[in-house]
Amino acid sequence: MNKLIALSLITFASFASFASFAGFAQAEDESTKCDAPKDKWMTEEAMKAKATELGFEVRQVKVEDGCYEVYGIKDGKKVEAIFNPATGEQVGAE
Repeated sequence: MNKLIALSLITFASFASFASFAGFAQAEDESTKCDAPKDKWMTEEAMKAKATELGFEVRQVKVEDGCYEVYGIKDGKKVEAIFNPATGEQVGAE
């Protein structure tokens, strides 16, 4: 029985480690897509319009780590979508 518990803990720890690495890699990838100089950014109103055009019911737009984060509803679900501030391209979601 103790071997089964130990094996379960090792499996869980391995999975948790991999999952955290995957999350870090995704965050790193998003930040590299949001490195445009501020003078090239869309306005928050333009970002809101772009997100609305893409089907989001926008509740809030804010800047986080050089990206626009759009909070709202899409397809009936709450979403947090991450956009490149210069192009308006969606680069991630949480």
